[in-house]
Amino acid sequence: MIRNELQPAACRILSVKHESMHEWTFRVETDIKVSHGQFMQLSIPRVGEAPISVSMQGDGWLEFTLRPVGKVTNEIFEKKAGEYLFLRGPYGNGWPKHRIDGKHLVVITGGTGLAPVRSLLNHYYDHMDEVKDIHLISGFKNDESIVFTEDLAKWKEKFTTTYALDNDEKEGFRTGMVTAFVSEIPWKDFGEDYTVLVVGPPPMMKFTGLELLKNGVSEENIWMSFERKMSCAIGKCGHCRIDETYVCLDGPVFMYTVAKDLVD
Repeated sequence: MIRNELQPAACRILSVKHESMHEWTFRVETDIKVSHGQFMQLSIPRVGEAPISVSMQGDGWLEFTLRPVGKVTNEIFEKKAGEYLFLRGPYGNGWPKHRIDGKHLVVITGGTGLAPVRSLLNHYYDHMDEVKDIHLISGFKNDESIVFTEDLAKWKEKFTTTYALDNDEKEGFRTGMVTAFVSEIPWKDFGEDYTVLVVGPPPMMKFTGLELLKNGVSEENIWMSFERKMSCAIGKCGHCRIDETYVCLDGPVFMYTVAKDLVD
């Protein structure tokens, strides 16, 4: 039987994990297959739905990391293991794995922008033979906003990592915005054999993009995710439209040649 991607399916919550003071991760039972960087619509009947990127996936489950910022997400936070969420999707274009394999990978994230790239990072952690190396810069507002602490510790084993807090001090973290550390990446050693992924709040992506250009990074080698702009996911509501671009249909992942005109 062909599955209707517009029809939400009831999926049981397997576990709920508190990542930080504000972010929780919900693991949901489902056989839906998702490409790294795609998103799903999570819904509760008679309440509404919200587009959320998949933060991790495994055999028979998907994970979603979110914070309560509105009616739907507030209701999701009332859910417990054993209860149900409704899912439809997946939607959107994921990270360009064909442009990453065999190259140097640089990932720069801000806050929960780490979520949409987490499953990809864990894939390469288990398959380091598919890339030359990985450089990860992840910034957080403060100690209370750090997410995926177990992954952050694990990734240090195989990746070159820089973890930072905007203003606070903490062991294992540097102080400053992620843009302050872009110049420390050995760009000259890469030649043109690299790919950069950037995801985070719009101001972070805007200034990270400009900083990458200042360091000689080619626009064609930069990719950004605009999953924060999602709404209906099927190009009908128009909420994600920017000029002639529908982020949900054409993205949410874009090459910087397009993304630079989408940054707020």
